[in-house]
Amino acid sequence: MEAPAPGPATPPNPVTALMLRVAAGDKAAFTALVRQLERPALALAWRTLNDPTEAQDACQQAFTRLWTEAHRFDPARGNAEAWFRRILINLCLDRRRAIRPVQPIDDAFDLADAGPDPEAQAIAADQQQRLELAMAGLNARQRLALMLFHGEGRSMAEIAAQMDTTAKAVEGLLGRARNMLRTLMNESTPK
Repeated sequence: MEAPAPGPATPPNPVTALMLRVAAGDKAAFTALVRQLERPALALAWRTLNDPTEAQDACQQAFTRLWTEAHRFDPARGNAEAWFRRILINLCLDRRRAIRPVQPIDDAFDLADAGPDPEAQAIAADQQQRLELAMAGLNARQRLALMLFHGEGRSMAEIAAQMDTTAKAVEGLLGRARNMLRTLMNESTPK
């Protein structure tokens, strides 16, 4: 029994074929290769760096390296896309290390919290709860007028149209609502 004759070698994928032409110095092949790899490369760089400007710079540097190092590409070791992706990822990782200076661990413990301190948070939470209770104590029209004016930034005319009244009536309604809210807030203040 005879061994089957070896078939023709599998042709390289289109990107690898272009890469082999680039390695031979073909500028048109390089332009075509950049067009084919540009979008996925930019997406990968952007996901890695979280900065569109840095991502574009990394891609440009990777394509430059692809052109200057094309002679080092070996199709027997893998396809051109994977080879280029490895170049790009290495450049992105180098950029990330350069962007974020390493802080000694001892210094990290000395950083002050930029957020409000626990006392201020407790006071704000108490005020918010008192405001919600006071708002619940207003009649529905007063509550609606306050929410439209202060919450949504609507004008007197817009509120009047929505509530089917006049702007002058809305002005009076808001005044009464603010006075009632102030009274209710003062009544709920702990003594």
